[in-house]
Amino acid sequence: MSDMGAQIRGLGDQLRWVAEIRPPHLGTHSEVLFAGMGGSGIAGDYAAAIASANTTRLVVQKGYGPVPTWATRQRPLVIAASYSGNTEETLDLALSSHEKGLPVAVVTTGGRLAEMGRERSWPAVMVPAGLQPRAAVGHMVGATLKLLEGAHAIDDQRFALVEAADLVDATVAKGGRRWEEARAIATRLVGRICIIYAGGPITSPVAQRWKTQVNENAKMPAWWSLLPELDHNEITGWETLPELTSQSLGIVALVDRSDHPRIRARLAHTARLTQDAVPWVAEIASEGTSPLARLMSLTAVGDLVSWMLAEAAGVDPVPVATIERLKELLAEDHS
Repeated sequence: MSDMGAQIRGLGDQLRWVAEIRPPHLGTHSEVLFAGMGGSGIAGDYAAAIASANTTRLVVQKGYGPVPTWATRQRPLVIAASYSGNTEETLDLALSSHEKGLPVAVVTTGGRLAEMGRERSWPAVMVPAGLQPRAAVGHMVGATLKLLEGAHAIDDQRFALVEAADLVDATVAKGGRRWEEARAIATRLVGRICIIYAGGPITSPVAQRWKTQVNENAKMPAWWSLLPELDHNEITGWETLPELTSQSLGIVALVDRSDHPRIRARLAHTARLTQDAVPWVAEIASEGTSPLARLMSLTAVGDLVSWMLAEAAGVDPVPVATIERLKELLAEDHS
């Protein structure tokens, strides 16, 4: 088995590394367009959750250009994030933004994005290479926050980064309370498709992260849905095939103190109405004071669960052969 476990345990060190970075001066921006995909793109979702506590509008675009019409009018700061520096969708949107005259800043380890940035004098936070992009979430989220600090779009995050690092270290400590909690969840999910439910500004992006980590690490299908929307459609989807769903699926609910009180009520009633058709495996509450710490506390549990599911299935969590083959096919289309 590969070193994904070690990479997960290094999340706290990533956050501490970023805490010591001095943000570049980017002027003042109250609107931000974030471009990123996959393990890099989640940094924008997390940053948006933190920016929402300020007066900053942060919009995440996962895909190619063109630059959205609102951005052409409002002229936001564009943050292009790609761990490898070669994500074609991110490169496309970054270049399109530059051609529209929008200010661009970069988070990457190198690659074509770094080259484009040097050629055009884009401000950048360069993060350490050598990890799987999805395992570099601390570097990518933290670096994005540093750019937002440099744009006076959010408050100083140094203390939040340290708090998050301490919480993550406690979570990933083998044999600790959160480690055992993750182990129990993974055990209950073995042989099942994992479904993650959430419904608040902190839990929603983390639910997406849990889903993608199960996909990439455990090589298993998973999905995430959000309250209250799922109560207007998905809740009825458990009625027809209870014999199948009760044996093959499992729900994990993520909760945070910022959740609307009606979300907590909906979660309880939804579980009561569907528990005969699908097992509710666990409810995981965030820990910490700052929004970043609460995001990362839930993230670390999900990362452990996905790694433990891979271990139980006997699959190597690091390689993503199908993604790499897709990239090869796309490259052949251009040749």
